[in-house]
Amino acid sequence: MPHDRASLPTGSTSHPQRSGQRSDQRSGRGPRRDDRAGGRRPNRKGDRRSGGGPSQRRTVDPARKAAIEAFDPAGSVFTGLGVPEKVVRILGVDGIVEPTAVQAAVLPDAMAGSDVLGRARTGSGKTLAFGLPVLARLAGGRSQPNHPRALIIVPTRELAGQVSKAIEPLADALGLRMVTVYGGSPYDRQIRRLDRGADIVVATPGRLGDLVDRGACKLESVEMVTLDEADHLCDLGFFPVIDDLLGRTPAGGQRLLLSATLDGDVDRLVRRHLTTPARHEIDPDAGSITTMDHHVLVVGPHNKIDVTTDLLRANPRSIVFTRTKGGATRLAEDLEGAGVPAVDLHGDLSQRVRERNLDRFRSGQAKVVVATDVAARGIHVDGVGLVVHFDPAGEPKSYLHRSGRTARAGASGAVVTVATPGQARNLGELFRKAGVDAKNVDARAVDGAITPSSLTQAPTMAVPEPSRSAPRRNNARPQQNRRRRDNRDRSRGRAGA
Repeated sequence: MPHDRASLPTGSTSHPQRSGQRSDQRSGRGPRRDDRAGGRRPNRKGDRRSGGGPSQRRTVDPARKAAIEAFDPAGSVFTGLGVPEKVVRILGVDGIVEPTAVQAAVLPDAMAGSDVLGRARTGSGKTLAFGLPVLARLAGGRSQPNHPRALIIVPTRELAGQVSKAIEPLADALGLRMVTVYGGSPYDRQIRRLDRGADIVVATPGRLGDLVDRGACKLESVEMVTLDEADHLCDLGFFPVIDDLLGRTPAGGQRLLLSATLDGDVDRLVRRHLTTPARHEIDPDAGSITTMDHHVLVVGPHNKIDVTTDLLRANPRSIVFTRTKGGATRLAEDLEGAGVPAVDLHGDLSQRVRERNLDRFRSGQAKVVVATDVAARGIHVDGVGLVVHFDPAGEPKSYLHRSGRTARAGASGAVVTVATPGQARNLGELFRKAGVDAKNVDARAVDGAITPSSLTQAPTMAVPEPSRSAPRRNNARPQQNRRRRDNRDRSRGRAGA
């Protein structure tokens, strides 16, 4: 091993110098205009990466088409829930014949036209829980140009793309048109698609608000609005925009709101825009912690990157979280330099590069994604066995959201926070508030490769709680102030004598 994991210094040492900047091909930075928010690039037929979906109907494999036609809808539970038969057949061929817990709870109320307030974690089947009622309500109708009948509002570009990918084949089968709009892509292409007519618009709130203000998307015909990950939308400061957009849609329209938490601004949205909603709390984020193993890997401050590299080399298919965009880029570079295929994901990358990096991870070309909190909310990839907090989460909610990238849909997973001794001492309160029992492990005590199994077998490291008494140097300050006041009072006494 090229470094010594056995050394765990006690002093404060800065991170080692890392190699230079990423290439333009890798990072998406540089002089190319198409990587900038307002830039343009050649219009390619069927290009889905510019926020608008394919320009023509997708072709269906003949064998798949035959299987869809041959599927018996009576063998699917979705038939009894009122899902259109064409959609039931497609889901059946894909092996989806029984609803998940959140779908079984939400679908009856949503299909009946009620407003729904749902709390469920990532990976629980939320997309179909709100997508199927939208499709059922709009089936058989036709939207006028620039007048969509349904909005699905999501917090990130990645999530917009993933929602569209899941729902669009089903919409196609019903003759419904979808348009996906988000920032970082040219307006003109999105406007042209809205001009041609869209039944469903999947959007991030900022770009949707801009298109509404431009008159390219009119909300007078909207029958149904879905807010997915409403808590994250509010965390990003979009409450005023969403509040305004909902206020512009017709009164009496159906509202579906799904969120991991239901307090603060989310509660304000519920009280302002939902009418006697049916409430369902199924498998929220905190509920998934029982299927995860939580560890704190305690390292020296100057060998944190080396130990993290060992951890990720032994555990491909991992997602790593950093606090900053620059930190994500540098760590991905370090991993690549050490022979661990990695990509970064953060807001400074163009949408084209972000999608390409995520595709590399999905396909297995990259073994690790290094992401910031905001960008990672759009990562919905199954089979992630390990989440690593390279920079510890700042609050319980962030810890649970990050950790929710693993142990999805009932699977198990592991979560490792890489921390220096000083950081480890301050994590106890975070874990208590998150409802997590995390095991502290000294990196020097791990025998062989660092895996969830070896961390479980390693002895627990005793980490003292942070001292609640004030540091001595702070105690000296009031004494100094008292001396100054005493001297000042004596001087005044002499002056007045």
